[in-house]
Amino acid sequence: MKERQEEALRAAAAEFLNREANRTSMITVTRTELSNDGKRAIIYLSVFPESGEEPAVKFANRNRGEFGVFLLKQVRGLRVPHVDFQIDMGEKHRRRLDELSN
Repeated sequence: MKERQEEALRAAAAEFLNREANRTSMITVTRTELSNDGKRAIIYLSVFPESGEEPAVKFANRNRGEFGVFLLKQVRGLRVPHVDFQIDMGEKHRRRLDELSN
């Protein structure tokens, strides 16, 4: 059940950011973590180019309220958690290792 909720949250966040963000950077939702009680969620992002990471995270966190409204409309049966958007450091490290190995 939790995995389905996390996937629904990931898909909704990806759609929301695709609709609302400007096109100066490519923002990808890589994964989500939902707390066991469903009250908090972390949505991890990957941003290209890397210079757009800080503005992208600030934009996403600034628009949390609008995302909550969007989430209510998109996902039935999911209680809207307090959301925090962060850069996915694991994905960033993976990309760096790929660069070094090539």
